[in-house]
Amino acid sequence: MLDRYNRKINYLRVSVTDRCNLRCHYCMPESGIRLMAHEDILSFDEITAVVTTAVEMGVDKVRITGGEPLVRENIIELVKMIAGIKGITDLGMTTNGTFLPRFAKEMKAAGLHRVNISLDTLDPEKYKEITRVGKLQDALDGIDAAIEAGLTPVKINCVVKENAMEAEAQRVKEFADDKGLEIRFIPQMDLHEGTFGEVIGGSGGHCATCNRLRLTPNGMIKPCLFDDMEYSVRELGAEQALKMAVENKPKRGSSSQKSNFYNIGG
Repeated sequence: MLDRYNRKINYLRVSVTDRCNLRCHYCMPESGIRLMAHEDILSFDEITAVVTTAVEMGVDKVRITGGEPLVRENIIELVKMIAGIKGITDLGMTTNGTFLPRFAKEMKAAGLHRVNISLDTLDPEKYKEITRVGKLQDALDGIDAAIEAGLTPVKINCVVKENAMEAEAQRVKEFADDKGLEIRFIPQMDLHEGTFGEVIGGSGGHCATCNRLRLTPNGMIKPCLFDDMEYSVRELGAEQALKMAVENKPKRGSSSQKSNFYNIGG
């Protein structure tokens, strides 16, 4: 699929839930969020149908996101269903890692290729401050579980306030280097204010070469993270929603008032 700016659209990010076991301050407000009703969230069959249509139209890279995707009940079954779609060459997942000791081997067996794991600090107190409720050791155990299961290359997502040279970011880099992991530094962004930057070590934020669409938990295809444009797969059908998203994908987004990181997966 080519959009009107001649960008090849071959990447679909699939947010399977707006729920998460952590409460990272840059993702969720301290007061909590209004969760989507269960009946509004796509079933596994609906998600698989959308992904199948997307692959038939040219998508070959799929990433499962949340919220935290591993809190979705029976997530292993969904991984297996998506992995069974012929034409996907890269099936990944973005996770906070805390449930990987439980699920990593099962996910590998189900067909998941690799994972990106969020890690912003190696200080247990700072980790708890950032996540409000999390334990650093849970994330570190998850990283080890992913490596052991062969969900490689394991990539570390590190959110930075200003730049990659921040002391905490450099400590995370040293940790990643020691374990032979790839690292991506992600500038702290604000969808509503339109504050975003290019990901260091990744392709995110490079609008000129953006190749992605996003499927939200309630069935909206979004052509741009920083835009309120969206197309319902339930109302339009998957093919038409995907087609319209590609045709109307903006050259560059500005802001989004409808979306939040906890329900679109970044």
